[in-house]
Amino acid sequence: MTIHLPDAQGELRAYEPRPEPLALTPGAPFTSRTVFSAAHVVADPFADVSPDSPAAVDWDATLAFRRHLWSHGLGVAEAMDTAQRGMGLDWAGAAELIRRSAAEAKAVGGRIACGVGTDQITAGSLVEVRAAYEEQLALVEESGAQAILMASRALAAAASGPEDYLEVYGHLLRQAAEPVVLHWLGPMFDPALEGYWGSSDLDAATDTFLEVIAAHPDKVDGIKVSLLEARREIDIRRRLPQGVRCYTGDDFNYPELIAGDEQGFSHALLGIFDPLGPLAAEAVRVLDTGNVDGFRELLDPTVELSRHLFQAPTRFYKTGVVFLAWLAGHQSHFTMVGGLQSARSLPHFARAYQLADGLGLFPDPKLAEERMRNLLSLYGVDR
Repeated sequence: MTIHLPDAQGELRAYEPRPEPLALTPGAPFTSRTVFSAAHVVADPFADVSPDSPAAVDWDATLAFRRHLWSHGLGVAEAMDTAQRGMGLDWAGAAELIRRSAAEAKAVGGRIACGVGTDQITAGSLVEVRAAYEEQLALVEESGAQAILMASRALAAAASGPEDYLEVYGHLLRQAAEPVVLHWLGPMFDPALEGYWGSSDLDAATDTFLEVIAAHPDKVDGIKVSLLEARREIDIRRRLPQGVRCYTGDDFNYPELIAGDEQGFSHALLGIFDPLGPLAAEAVRVLDTGNVDGFRELLDPTVELSRHLFQAPTRFYKTGVVFLAWLAGHQSHFTMVGGLQSARSLPHFARAYQLADGLGLFPDPKLAEERMRNLLSLYGVDR
């Protein structure tokens, strides 16, 4: 049946939902790329909380979603910004998430890497920043998960120049038990990270970032670059020491970066692979056969949806991710920790629904349509 969706101008436009989803089933592990999906958390909709309260998480639904990702061969990047670190999920909640998800990964044989940050403090000296990182690194290592050293708001505020980043990261890498992933999150994802690595000049910042890696190549499994600049990622990728991987975090240009070129390719650690999980997994398995064109044919059409979800202000992309998880039946409600379900507009949701439906992402298109109609009715759309 026709559904009427508001466009960017607020006009209702008729849309015919897709009758059948794509046939996407779990499959074998990947052989050509290492692929992580950063995963969202599911809020407890019955908890009596306010946006300023500690996060109330529905642990059963949250872990069930991770099992869904693992079943398709994806690794889970846990407690990252997709899980609303610093935007509704505090360190206490993140620590519990890491413990539970790492135990679940061990139980089902899933691959997991977890974010290590400094969000138990809001500000502090370099010594305090380092201690905060150390506390989180110890917890992740004790859980048996791989560590992802995330960018730190507190470090961005405390550092006076590149040398402070070299000192803090050098110290952490020397004490890390296993090779870690270094995450460079750009200010479009978190404005507090402007000037990270000691400079707002990206060329200078890149040099410092690469200097950290070059000093400790045996302790860096890879890097995740989230700057939404394909050319810069390729440049960084080509300058990495032998054996250090590049995990693309570019939610605008991921098909071409994963496909690569004659000088190399990127692996992936992406928030967009939360809603795209089964389709992304199918595309990578096609790439495993050497069929680059087939990989691009599957993944290129998803870029329009990704660019829509990650449009400025980019940090609110989590709202669209959770919205699609609700429509897809991965959770029973559209509620987010911190009340972040209010961060995008009805036209934004309508376009996300239309694009995702057109891709065949919803396992039950009728359920997705019914839930979209329910949301429209809450906004006063009566047809």
